[in-house]
Amino acid sequence: MNADDTASAAVLEQLQRRSADPQRRILFTGATIVTMDPALGVLDRGDLLVEGDTIAAVGPALSTDDAVVVESTGTILAPGFVDTHRHAWEAQLRRIMPDVDDLAGYVMATLAGYAPAYRPEDMYIGTKLAALTAIDSGITCMLDFSHNSRSAEHSDAAIQALLDTGIRGVHASMGPHFGDWDRQWPGDLRRLKNQYFSSNDQLLTLRVAALATDEIAGPALTYGPDLARVAQDLDIGVSVDAVFGTSSSEAVLRWAKEGILNPGVTLIHATGLTTEAWKTMAATGTTVALAPTSDAQIGLETAIPAIDEALSAGIRPGLSIDVEVALASDMFTQMRALHAIQRMRAVNASYGTGRPPSRITTHDVLDFATRQGARTNGLESMTGSLTPGKKADLQIIQAEALNNMPLNDPIGTVVLGSDARNISAVLINGEPRKWNGHVLGVDLPALRNEVQASRAHLLSATTR
Repeated sequence: MNADDTASAAVLEQLQRRSADPQRRILFTGATIVTMDPALGVLDRGDLLVEGDTIAAVGPALSTDDAVVVESTGTILAPGFVDTHRHAWEAQLRRIMPDVDDLAGYVMATLAGYAPAYRPEDMYIGTKLAALTAIDSGITCMLDFSHNSRSAEHSDAAIQALLDTGIRGVHASMGPHFGDWDRQWPGDLRRLKNQYFSSNDQLLTLRVAALATDEIAGPALTYGPDLARVAQDLDIGVSVDAVFGTSSSEAVLRWAKEGILNPGVTLIHATGLTTEAWKTMAATGTTVALAPTSDAQIGLETAIPAIDEALSAGIRPGLSIDVEVALASDMFTQMRALHAIQRMRAVNASYGTGRPPSRITTHDVLDFATRQGARTNGLESMTGSLTPGKKADLQIIQAEALNNMPLNDPIGTVVLGSDARNISAVLINGEPRKWNGHVLGVDLPALRNEVQASRAHLLSATTR
């Protein structure tokens, strides 16, 4: 262990020794701070003070006598990323179908094939693996679209996995598409709310998950007045997946007439929608979660992430990972894919016309991956920017590492230069979850054994 590692370990020991103190102060000094707060911007050299679970101050040359000081020169301090949609339970099947060609291929292999074989312990292992991987890559808040709730025990296991990892988790619960299940959903949502989500000031929140239309799994899982009433009665948000094309456009207009579109509703993908649908979404304050690599790589509807449509309607979307059975697990990939695809299309559309292309920027995609993601998940007041009063969800990125030095543009470095190996620390709710490049509290050999055993069960069960 070198001197820097020794010093880092000593700081972590101080933090852990004082972890039970609700007034514990942590002072990060000398960092380049990318706040993603429009009023604060970027501080070329600044300090950030955490008190308990909250950001207390951001500015130059802060001081406090009783703080644990974390020397952060040569780093970028940034908000943790916010994932607005990931099917976390599938993680032990990562990249099992990397070249899947369409939605039907994914649905039949995963939702009709593997999903019915999942036991509660498989739900736990997949969700835990996904959440720990999210933390490792700087994602501090993850919406788990848990659409394999075959029983109350399956839901409990998925929620427990989020609790055990310490991530800021959003459990979006939905019944499964195919196979036998207990039909406890959505009735079981009230029990879940009372048992796990009794406070508005906690790491976990609950949402209803649903599909846009009945084309895949029938009307029981489709968003409409009945599920909207469930969400309203429980005072929780709704995330609607598979929002594609003409049928979903018609559904959007119908939901607006029924009065069930509002800022608490998130529409996922939103590819191939009509202009009228987009105008309706904007008018009702409906939020949007894009899945850039999912749309482009799998070929969902138009296969083009709907960023231009969203921005034209005045909607700034969040970003998401979607399905790890075929896609990358990190937010860096989502930001880069969206940045490249949109700018390519903008230049192509203006080529030969004399019109200047309308291109998004690295600041835009980082905003989508942080502040807008938090808004999309209904957590804008809590996370998404390094704003005093928000929870201390942040990441420390090594700006002088081999692949990042020298630091010229901090936002460009985060979006285009960095990856998980550059994240030296992650804090969630003021608590270190990754430190000195390692996710804390993980017995990697034991986790590996659990993941491999779960995968073996699933593969065996689906080949009988």
